[in-house]
Amino acid sequence: MQHASWTVGILLALLAGLILYAIFTARRGKRLFIRRIPGLNAIDEAVGRAAEMGRPMLFATGLSGLDINGLQALAVAGHVARVAARYATRLILCVADPQLYAIGEETVRDAYQRAGRPELFVPEDVRFLSDQQFAFATAASGVMFREKVSSNFFFGYYYAEALILSEAGQSIGAMQVAGTPATTQLPFFVVSCDYTIMGEEYYATTAYLTREPTLLGSVVGQDWGKIIILLLIVFSTLALSVAPNANWVKYWVNLFPAG
Repeated sequence: MQHASWTVGILLALLAGLILYAIFTARRGKRLFIRRIPGLNAIDEAVGRAAEMGRPMLFATGLSGLDINGLQALAVAGHVARVAARYATRLILCVADPQLYAIGEETVRDAYQRAGRPELFVPEDVRFLSDQQFAFATAASGVMFREKVSSNFFFGYYYAEALILSEAGQSIGAMQVAGTPATTQLPFFVVSCDYTIMGEEYYATTAYLTREPTLLGSVVGQDWGKIIILLLIVFSTLALSVAPNANWVKYWVNLFPAG
């Protein structure tokens, strides 16, 4: 509770207000800008590669369950499935959670229907492999080798299985695109995948692809809040450097006491 001051309360209220304002603005139909993440360009490239080679693609959600990371991964899977449907390319979705499996099947089915190609959806291509870490990694690697996939997508929360999966994909020459908020696994994805969407970009990806107002407004509102906090830090640093003994500077600094 060391940071529970009225100043922090005001900042939190300001941040919440910015997020709500951005959400309502997006719902009214105004277009909010989010820069295109370079890794997203690789998705179309990977699907096109699979179409040219006439081979399927694999999408793995890691050990994500029915949480924000798993749902974000399925949102990306839905986008990949829509692109795959346009190119008449097969997509294999592998999950490690039974609840995510049910939602994943409906997500992919809906994506094919929205693309106008419902006949291309194969329920058996949405697979619950195992909820055990290394059993899931082994099973997904086996799918890669048996199906001779041309492209891999690794989105979700990953642990030690990250390197196992990406190395298996590398060994068969698959193009690989990864995205995860797990900072401990980013180095492995960076060195073994063609493109990696990292950190906060993982959450911004879904907002960019779906253009869903709540997601879009949340990302934009948080960015506005970060800009305000950055300006406060710069202003405080300059004030302390120019007039460290001024009474108003001391008062300003005391508004943000150290923990």
